[in-house]
Formats: sequence, C-alpha cells, structure tokens
Amino acid sequence: MIDFVVRNALIVDGTGGKPAQGDLAIDGGRIVGVGPHLVVNARRTLDASGLALMPGIIDSHTHFDAQITWDPTLSPSPALGVTTAVIGNCGFTIAPCRPADREITMRNLTQVEGMSIEALRQGIAWGFETFPEYMAQLRAAGSVANVAAYVGHSSVRTWVMGGDAARRAATADEIAQMQAIVREAMSAGAVGFASSTSPAHNGEGGLPMPSRLASDEEMAALVGAMGEGGRGVYMLTKGGHTPIPFLESLAAATGRPVMVAALLHNSVNPTAVFADLDAIAAANARGRRMLGQVSCCPLSMDFTLASPYPVEGLASWKPALGLAGAALEAVLADKAFRDGVRAELATPTTFRLFNSEWHKVQVVETAEPAQQRFEQRSIAEIATESGRDPLDTMLDIALADGLKTVFTAMLLNSDEEAVGRMLNDPHSIVSLSDAGAHLTFFNDAGFGLHLLGHWSRDRGAMSLAEAVRRLTSHPASVFGFEKRGLIEEGFAADLLLFDPKTVGRGPKRRVHDLPGGAARLTTDAVGVHGVWVNGRQVADANGLLAEAPLAGELLTRFAD
Repeated sequence: MIDFVVRNALIVDGTGGKPAQGDLAIDGGRIVGVGPHLVVNARRTLDASGLALMPGIIDSHTHFDAQITWDPTLSPSPALGVTTAVIGNCGFTIAPCRPADREITMRNLTQVEGMSIEALRQGIAWGFETFPEYMAQLRAAGSVANVAAYVGHSSVRTWVMGGDAARRAATADEIAQMQAIVREAMSAGAVGFASSTSPAHNGEGGLPMPSRLASDEEMAALVGAMGEGGRGVYMLTKGGHTPIPFLESLAAATGRPVMVAALLHNSVNPTAVFADLDAIAAANARGRRMLGQVSCCPLSMDFTLASPYPVEGLASWKPALGLAGAALEAVLADKAFRDGVRAELATPTTFRLFNSEWHKVQVVETAEPAQQRFEQRSIAEIATESGRDPLDTMLDIALADGLKTVFTAMLLNSDEEAVGRMLNDPHSIVSLSDAGAHLTFFNDAGFGLHLLGHWSRDRGAMSLAEAVRRLTSHPASVFGFEKRGLIEEGFAADLLLFDPKTVGRGPKRRVHDLPGGAARLTTDAVGVHGVWVNGRQVADANGLLAEAPLAGELLTRFAD
C-alpha cells in the first residue's frame, strides 16, 4: 500500500507539454505513478476534480538567509506554492561571519535589504562562523521547503578584509584567501557564488556593499574558484558599469552558467533591458550559458523618507545616507541637496529604480492630521495643484509629518506589453521575488501564482503549460536540481494543487510577526488547495498548516 494518491487532476507536468487529466501516486516522498485511472491501493486518496496539479514552484531569487535561522517555515513562500528556495542572492548572506562582524553584517542587511535591525538582533541564531558551519546548522534545524544556498561575495570579503571590505580594493593575498573560502563553501554544498555591483546596493552609513569594491580581477578569481569543481552558478546583480561582455568572459572561462539580475523594464529607457537580453542571447549563441533574471511583477514599493530605498542609489542622495532624526531632516530640507537630487533625476538612466515618474508615487498614510488631505493622492497631482516642484512637494510632506509618511511608488515593470515580451524571452528566467527581504517595502513572494493567474490565464501571454515549465523544470535544469521540477516517476513529490480558474496572489497586508514584533508585508494565496514538499503536505486552502512538517531538504548535490 502506498502513501497517497491524487485522482482526477489536470496534470501539468512541467515539461511544457499539453496538460492531461489523470492520477498521481506518491510513496516515500517520491512520485511512483502518473497516468489515467491508476490502479493502486493508498492510505489516503484526494479527489482533485476541477483542479490542476503541477510541480512545486522553484524560487531562484530569495533572501531567507537570516529569517531561516528563526523561522524554518520560510513564511510566506510555502503557502504560495514555493517548494524550493534559493537563498544568498546578490551575495548578501550571513555566512561566513566572525562574531566581531555580526553587528556590521546586520546593519548592512538593514540598509540594503530593508530589514529591521532589532528583528535581526533578536532573531538570528548565530550558531556558526564559517559557511560549512552555517550549512550544518541549516541541515540540523530543518525547514518546511527545500533550500539551496549561494556563498555570498560581501560576506566572503568581510571575513577576509574586515572593516576595509567596503572601502578599498583587495590585495592579491586577500583575493587568494577569498578564493579558498569559496572553494570551501562549494565543497560544503553551495549552489554557487553570488555578488552585486549595483549602485543601489548600499550598506551601513551609505557605504557600498563590499562586493561593489571588487575589481574585475577579483570577480574573475572568485568565479573561477567556484567553477573549479565543474559545478556552480554565478549570480550577479549587475551595475551599469559591469558590461555583459565581461560576464560572458567569465562564463567562457569557467564553463558555468552566469545569471544576470535584475532585468526590469524602465519606461523612461524602454529599450535598455532588451539590449541586455539580446547581448545574453548572442553570448548563448557563442556557446556560453547565460540567463537574465526577469520579474513577472510590477516593482512597487512602500517606503518612508527615513528609509527611502527607491532613491538611495542616487549619487546625490549620499549626504542623507546613514543619517536619522534631526540630522536627516536638516539634509532633506537643504536647498543645495534638493537641487543636486533634482539635477541627477533630470538625466534618465537604466540602472536606477526611480526616474522622476512622479505620477507613479502616491501618499499612502500620514501621521499628522494636517497631512491626511494628501493620502491616496499622487505627488504629481499634489505638486500641480500647489504649483510646486514634485521633489520639494514630497520632501516637505515628509518633513511636516516627522518623516513618518508612507509613500508607495510604481518603479519598474509597469509596461505589461514589454514585461510579457521579457517573460517569453528564451534567455530569461522568471525570478526576482526577493522573498525574505525588503520586508517593509514590498512582497513578491507570490510571483509564481501571479504568473499562473495574471499572465497565463488573464492576459494569455503564455500557455498554462509554459508558465508551469518556467516556474519548475526550467530553474531546476539551470541549477542542476536532480529529480525535481517535473511530475514524473522517480521525482521528488514537490507539488502544488490549484484551481486554474482562480489562482493568483491576494492583496498585500502588514503583519507584526517578526522577532520583537517588527512589521513586514505579506500576501495570501488565492486558489491554492494544497502544497506538498517531498510528499508531505505543508499547506492547504487555508494557508500554511498549523503544524507544517519540516519536510524540506538542504540541497547540496547538483547535476551539471
């Protein structure tokens, strides 16, 4: 007798082939039968008439590195259909980390990934220093979803260079030490090496995240160390000064896949993202392995001027970085500061989150009663009504509100025709949920449900079968996840059962369940009826099970 059988489901197997009505049998965490009218005896039977069954979603761009040490559920991702999460993206990891560097590591995460410093201080379980020790801790603690982990450039740099990591180039000896750490991490089961050269990625006090100080020689040496064993994925969040040809040279030298983030459509510079995708396509035609990480979600963020992530990548904003209270208010009120920001915004660029689209910035919530008249109105509208400059308008509203005003901005990926083209590009990978980070800014952990509902069902941008392939077998093949990403005999029973007529993601909402009661944004699944990880159910139509089993595996072995 086997463990479980699902009957009468529309099986979307992850290959991209035509869905078919049938049954699926599970035993010992594996799929043991697929087809119409399976003749099996099972301890449990589920009638899935009217529902679709697919492999679980693989989220290749998350930041659960800290959260997983206090929250093995990886909330909210498993309830949103995610059965495997890749952590450590952009190189913003917490391992390796010496005790002396824990505070700066947490402060950097607070700045670059929008995390609460108090939640990090109270929540992170620092039972490790090296990357192998971190992996051992994750393996011992368990998790609801499967997890694969990058070794992160900024952490490696900080381990070797300490306080200088965010201030200068590395010496040849320091690069050699970093190479040794990357080799050690790969031996311990890292899925690859992740880094960032993005100017939007600043740490404590406005200093660049350490990886941004790396020379091309350092980057090449560390990617080379990653690929020496014939495996590993190099992931980079790319700044404008990092050209695709350089990244192609790394793919050529190592033979390893290079994953380029974050390819988002900018309405002010609408052709730039397609130029990158074309360059990646040309590299692939020359025998390299490169992909561009694209998002199926519009990039919108909630923020305050006390932590204004959308503009922190501006060079002109640097005088305000790292300041708080009266010191920050003085800078924001300064005319010279404002004129500098205004001048920089007047020159659109691809590699910037915000490009003066003031009609896409709205006041969400104010603290002072006198400011409430601005709520639910755009900055452009308010500025036009008052006859004032929109930057001055936003800053003055925030200052009059003690910097407590909550704004929301639709930043990138708002042109759906362009985004649909990116999603269907054969050299892209659907990703960029950022789950586990930017907890007070936005939440795209439900990206997979959005692809299935909005893009496939509602817009018809791709078939259901292709949407499922993009979320499952495609990332599984890129990372070399063995026996995952397909509904096929012998594969892991990572599964998502959903109603194709209603599937999607619900509205975002704010909860206060982080350590110390800190807030985060979350979202609920719509149309999800069940999620299984390695054959064990972890979520149902009501969300994550109250006693969700730690069914996930720490993935450390990967096919080429």
